[in-house]
Amino acid sequence: MKLARLVEASATVAKTRSRNAKIAALAEVLRALSGDEARIGVAYAAGELPQGRIGIGWAAVRDMIEQAGAPAAEPTLELLEVSAVLDAIQGASGSGSAGRRRELLGGLVARATEAERSFLGRLLVGELRQGALEGLVLEAIATATGLAASEVRRAAMLGGSVSEVGAHLLREGAPALASYRLVPFRPVLPMLASPADDVDACLERLGEASFELKLDGARVQVHKDGDDVRVYTRSLHDATDRVPDIVEAVRALPARSLVLDGEAIVLAPDGSPVPFQTTMRRFGRRLEVERMRAELPLSTCLFDVLLVDDRVLLDEPARERFACLESLVPRAMRVPRIVTASIDEAEAYFADAVGRGHEGLMAKSLTAPYEAGHRGFSWMKLKPAHTLDLVVLAVERGSGRREGTLSNLHLGARDPEHGGFVMLGKTFKGMTDAMLAWQTEHLRGLAIGESDGYVVHVRPELVAEIAFNDVQASPRYPGGLALRFARVKRYRPDKRADEADTIDAVRAIFSRFGTRLPLPEWGEGEG
Repeated sequence: MKLARLVEASATVAKTRSRNAKIAALAEVLRALSGDEARIGVAYAAGELPQGRIGIGWAAVRDMIEQAGAPAAEPTLELLEVSAVLDAIQGASGSGSAGRRRELLGGLVARATEAERSFLGRLLVGELRQGALEGLVLEAIATATGLAASEVRRAAMLGGSVSEVGAHLLREGAPALASYRLVPFRPVLPMLASPADDVDACLERLGEASFELKLDGARVQVHKDGDDVRVYTRSLHDATDRVPDIVEAVRALPARSLVLDGEAIVLAPDGSPVPFQTTMRRFGRRLEVERMRAELPLSTCLFDVLLVDDRVLLDEPARERFACLESLVPRAMRVPRIVTASIDEAEAYFADAVGRGHEGLMAKSLTAPYEAGHRGFSWMKLKPAHTLDLVVLAVERGSGRREGTLSNLHLGARDPEHGGFVMLGKTFKGMTDAMLAWQTEHLRGLAIGESDGYVVHVRPELVAEIAFNDVQASPRYPGGLALRFARVKRYRPDKRADEADTIDAVRAIFSRFGTRLPLPEWGEGEG
């Protein structure tokens, strides 16, 4: 299949508001994929690279597109051909590898049409804004195969990969479903959480809920069968050899077979949390594990159980899973939690958690099943919110229901030392329809140029008050920092750009509260 056919479907998905129309457009393309193309096509439809990270950043992609000359008039690129080039880029190493990657990418871009260049550029940097999230792609796979959407979603969560499972189902149909069941040593995608503004919002949605400490550690999924114990990361990599302390702790538990969800964290002698990067030192080392274990012992902090012996608990309500966990796991190995419907009690617990140095709280429904791989509102994360007054540097043309607007803001902090502004990320969150209409009109008046066909650069004059959860290290932006979960609170027409917050203020927040980007094999937290 030609890449252009998938690009066309992506454009259709981005332009239509109808979920059924989006699913139909994707299903038509997925149905036409050959066996060898299936994994690639499903991954691209979901905005993912099967190769993962390939060592190509946003600046390199932008420069390559700008230098490639006129785009191809007709599409010639095949899916398998594109994937082979990306494999070669990922595999380039040693002396001259950077030049080799540029050469390979340049050759690919030179042969692409304008639409293909835009698609590939956004795919490579993880910004494919087509609305085809994993859930949409899974429904399209269901339509293409004639399977029930619920069966496809369950297979994907138990298989741990939308692209791998989707390709399997597209090739073999219903018989492939039997391959996906919960058994030890086949890790499943972790359940994820959505951010919440405050305790009130959590209780309003969940009613009586479990509130547990949100630890700034590394997410782990621990599997046991007899004396064999293996530990998997958030991204489902096997890291058993690096964490013997977790292996020994779980091996001692009484059940024959277990699948457990939790956190691994290094704690100070008084039980308080240490910085995230200290915990990550344990996971970044494959050598001298015993020496590192002596210096930085890991605490195993479990919060959910998915399987006990022959009993699969995925579909059981959280209240039952938590009770089972308490019966199996000693208190010292469990994440502390309270169950309450009281706003006052939950807010006091939140304040105490933050005061003791923890990230915040997780609020969890007591009636929800374990929705592996899903980010919904059965789990909600509460963290202290920060705000900064930042300057709008550029804005992206909206798609889908925001077609015709200027939507996604590029935000920067003032740099008093070097002049200008330092970009900290993008957001389209928090905007009301009225705010969106106002910013579209206002920013059109500030426009000074365009790039990539959808980014409108503006004079750095408009100041916005931005709420965010924390700051993380990021190689994507020149300042090395990016905001997490940024959303627009309001515009500040009363403030000039030279009164905006500085990059030094952002660095100070990072120094005190910030997290680091997940390492290639290790992810942080439950959300």
